[in-house]
Amino acid sequence: MQKRTKKARPAPAPVTDGATRPVPRYPGHAEVWRTLTLARLIDDEAPNFLRKNLGWSYHAPCAGHEAIQVALGCTFRPGFDYLFPYYRDLCTVLAGGMTPAEVVLNGLSRADDVAGGGRHMSNHFAKPSIHIQNVSSCVANHAVHAAGLARAVKHYGSEAVVFASFGESSAAEGYVYEAINGASREKLPVVFVMQDNGYGIGVPKHVQAANVRLADNFKGIGNLKIVYADGKDVFDCFRAMAEAVAFASAGEGCAIVYAECVRIGSHSNSDNHTLYRSEAELAAARAMDPLPRFRETLLAEGHATESELAAIEEEARARFTEAVETGMAAAEPDPATVGEHLVPPAYEAEERHGGEGDVCTLREGINQALKTEFRKNPDTFLWGQDIACGEKEGIFKVSDGMQKEFGPRRVFNAPIAENYIIGTANGFSRFDGKIRVVCEGAEFADYLWPGFDQVVELSHEYWRTKGQFSPNVVIRLASGGNIGGGLYHSQNIEGLLATLPGLRIVQPAFADDAAGLLRTAIRSRGVTLYLEPKYLYNLPATRCPVPEDFVVPFGKARLRREGTDVSVVCYGTAVHHALKAADAAAEDGVSVEVLDLRSINPLDTDAIEATVRKTGRVVVAHEDKVFGGFGGEIAGHVADRCFRLLDAPVRRVGQDYLPTPFHRGLEAAMQLNADRILTAIRALAAW
Repeated sequence: MQKRTKKARPAPAPVTDGATRPVPRYPGHAEVWRTLTLARLIDDEAPNFLRKNLGWSYHAPCAGHEAIQVALGCTFRPGFDYLFPYYRDLCTVLAGGMTPAEVVLNGLSRADDVAGGGRHMSNHFAKPSIHIQNVSSCVANHAVHAAGLARAVKHYGSEAVVFASFGESSAAEGYVYEAINGASREKLPVVFVMQDNGYGIGVPKHVQAANVRLADNFKGIGNLKIVYADGKDVFDCFRAMAEAVAFASAGEGCAIVYAECVRIGSHSNSDNHTLYRSEAELAAARAMDPLPRFRETLLAEGHATESELAAIEEEARARFTEAVETGMAAAEPDPATVGEHLVPPAYEAEERHGGEGDVCTLREGINQALKTEFRKNPDTFLWGQDIACGEKEGIFKVSDGMQKEFGPRRVFNAPIAENYIIGTANGFSRFDGKIRVVCEGAEFADYLWPGFDQVVELSHEYWRTKGQFSPNVVIRLASGGNIGGGLYHSQNIEGLLATLPGLRIVQPAFADDAAGLLRTAIRSRGVTLYLEPKYLYNLPATRCPVPEDFVVPFGKARLRREGTDVSVVCYGTAVHHALKAADAAAEDGVSVEVLDLRSINPLDTDAIEATVRKTGRVVVAHEDKVFGGFGGEIAGHVADRCFRLLDAPVRRVGQDYLPTPFHRGLEAAMQLNADRILTAIRALAAW
């Protein structure tokens, strides 16, 4: 091979400030070439596993992206920094510390897959033990997690850097903007790596944005450095990564590394790029392959000889063969384990009544619990919209006095960006298992939708990682109507939330339970959706003594009234309507039992069965719409498990199947009330 006459470029210099911590550095030409070769061998072999029906049912090739990926992986410091790769980052994770065997085990979805034992899609590479994070298939929503983790890095004084990698077309997602906007405002040490191969699956990037370089979409954001790189040039990619890390590490803000790569293959094994790319374009893409380009440079500039490179390639092939053999010999996941690691263990709460305590409303009970838990645990945090604005501390004053007592580093406002609020809670909790985040996910429960994908993420993080990561997060949501709020201020969403396995969902009806359930939620590992009925915040009927350390176990109902003729199974606002209806029914000689579930998931099925056994007649009441509401699950359980105990059909009571109107008279016409429950009680009593 003919040598170039230009002067050889030196290896990229390490980024260092003299500290003893590990520093990003160029590992040497031999190691880089070994990683590139291994990555290409695995990348080329993955489709063959699929054709043989052996695994790798999803594969997005990294061919053409290896230059930026090897630079990213080598810049990441295993066990010190944090890396959120995306599904194309095969070369990144190899360079970052995953072994070839671990990559193959992931592709084949074997039980020994360190990402999650085959629970997640192939090509979703992770190794939590060295801080390579297990991310979702929801493209680039891990950008928000990275911002949250970087917030924790900054809060706790770590010198780590957080990396979030994704394709250029994923940058069109709103949560990527939320992540970059939030990280730049807070000056968080995040480096966002955009790998631009020109296509979002089969859609060319010019259809997705006006700028040719999609990083330019973010140019107007302050405290943000955009570093452009030739994503086909290994040396330039190392230069760009070093420059971005230096900026982020200095506390100046966050950075974007924008690398223009080339996509040599199809988007994935399920995509046929010949349907939308010409042969001339494909030939041009192959001609820009970064691997031959780097190999030629090493030879031409005297960094290595042909025999040295051949020896490295032979060694890489041997390691590849060994990795394949290891993967093929590994056991498949045991189907009997599929239900394990759904929800982490909860705090073992022992409910004790009768202690002294201040008489509080439901709102005051929540506030009391927040303050006592924040005093006990310095690693608790609260953020959301409008929770700490001078004397305005929450639109319902639930967080009254929190920032004054605990300071703006632990209690602070968030942008009006629900995805960022919830997603950063996910990321922040990754820094240390002792951390507990309470976030006001949305000012009203029915504003949750822009952040709903983050709720879905939280629901399966523990299961997906096979118990390696538990997001310890409580999401507070002001729920329900009867306040004249209208659309987006009055809905009940527990029926939808309950469809997501992996979440705990609670809704109190009295002040002591409000405090007790919140304490248990904060002390527990895992995710709790804490629904606060707005109508009950200051309702005098919710007032009761709240002992300072009162706790309520999850999945344990509370009998509010004993009866013998009809049972009303309910929760939240419906409990108070049910008690009024029971008083009215007593005047007719009907004895009504009222069971307050308190916990929707887990559900106290034993208590439900016990009250059915006692009365034989059941009214299920909730504030939500009857059609599609959670009451259908309760009624279904009664029909399935208690049919022989029933003396009458199960009757459901709730809202009409309508949006919630703004006018008070219209709202009252469709909402749950005591009269509706009383009508159902009388009908069953007469059956």
